[in-house]
Amino acid sequence: MKKLLLLLLFPVFAFAQEDLLKGIDTISDKEKVTSAFKGLKIVNLESTKLAAKGDLYFIVAHRFGSVKEGFEGFFGLDNANTQLKFVYGLTDWLTISGARSELAYDFSTKYTLLHQITDGFPVTIAGFSSLAINNTLKQSLYPNLTFNDRFTYVQQLLISRKFSENLSLQLAPTVFHENFVDNAQQDNMQYAIGFGGRYKLSKRWSLNVDYAAHLNRATNSIYKNPLSIGFDLETGGHVFQMHFTSSQGIHEAGYLGQTTGDWTKGDVFFGFNLLRVF
Repeated sequence: MKKLLLLLLFPVFAFAQEDLLKGIDTISDKEKVTSAFKGLKIVNLESTKLAAKGDLYFIVAHRFGSVKEGFEGFFGLDNANTQLKFVYGLTDWLTISGARSELAYDFSTKYTLLHQITDGFPVTIAGFSSLAINNTLKQSLYPNLTFNDRFTYVQQLLISRKFSENLSLQLAPTVFHENFVDNAQQDNMQYAIGFGGRYKLSKRWSLNVDYAAHLNRATNSIYKNPLSIGFDLETGGHVFQMHFTSSQGIHEAGYLGQTTGDWTKGDVFFGFNLLRVF
């Protein structure tokens, strides 16, 4: 547990490296490769984009029920999970956020470590740390449940490369720890690797895809690897993301560890993220 807390507190310790980061920031904007991704997320997976210093984002994210419900559930529209989220750029290299949905409270930090440089360093590297508090665990079902049991810690390394004005790809090695798992065969400490990409279709539209492969899921687990496909629409101060995903969970702990949908059975969820920056 102490190691996990140290991971989550990494951005605080990183302030001690501010002189180094200032040195990195002295590289001219013309040499830095920017806008690998327009949204703070690809779909579910965090992108290497951060909020600019002083920018405040308000994000409304919906994941409706499974389209497999058909007309009886109005193709999922009667059963939505909604997340409200605020994201703030403390500095140009450090972003903090807080969110709440029906499934969890979620608090996170994202921080740039290295920039992709034209004819230089080949990738952008960022770190992402989050703490989720599970709202779905009920004391009536688990009499011995403690508040600490609701915690899930996530640590990701986000590595992206903008190959051209149209194509950007990202890799995300991930470790997460669920304090409570309702499966004796499932380790609390779990590992995954995320993949994502963006292909620009026009000035305002892009196609986005992300996927996360769980590396040590129990063989008897009911959960699946999340796959999401969607489109970004840029409209001035808004980015509107529309997608289909196999996860109804929006926060990292939800889609990494508790995805139930299955594309092969048509069990997917329509959703969107609406971002407004102030």
